[in-house]
Amino acid sequence: MLAQVRAGSEVAVRALVKQNNRRLYRAARAIVRDDAEAEDVVQETYVRAFSALDGFEERSSVSTWLTRIAVNEALGRLRRRRPFEDLSVLDTVPTAQGANVISFPTPPGTPANPESASARTQVRAMLERAIAELPEAFRAVFMLRDVEQASIAETADLLSIKPETVKTRLHRARALVRESLQGQLGLGFTDLFPFDGARCDRLGDRVVVALKARGKL
Repeated sequence: MLAQVRAGSEVAVRALVKQNNRRLYRAARAIVRDDAEAEDVVQETYVRAFSALDGFEERSSVSTWLTRIAVNEALGRLRRRRPFEDLSVLDTVPTAQGANVISFPTPPGTPANPESASARTQVRAMLERAIAELPEAFRAVFMLRDVEQASIAETADLLSIKPETVKTRLHRARALVRESLQGQLGLGFTDLFPFDGARCDRLGDRVVVALKARGKL
């Protein structure tokens, strides 16, 4: 496909754009935190990339190359907006004690009924709010690793940070997302799937009966 793009094929250009749009948008949106500006970043990424195809040595995949351009463009805009902010200070921000790591799979498939669709929409909205509220450096790592499923090495390369930093920021991002979700839900994850009260007592009764039947009590 890249050869066709180099040859000036509009069909190939559109296909490549469609293939990479979501990843580039997510990466840009994680950094600039604005839908319209993220779209501008993606557009500028394609313009810059397609204008410099002769310089692409294919040492990485086209997707990685485009993502790197998008990340650099987004970070450049962020620095122009706030030129004196050092994002590295985020690596020293403590995570709430006892916060657990949690990941969020996104299984494919169509919900079985309208209620399921509504629930999925609500959960997605909560997740998007939680991710949007993350500090910038954490948000970019979370988006690339947990949403786009980029490897640790690729994420480190794209953001120009060490793999160890990726791991640290991802751990803290997951913990912050978890805390945010707990706040939105109004309960802790430890409160999910309760098994107490009469239900718990009944199970205790059944265990006692079974043990007595075996002569163990």
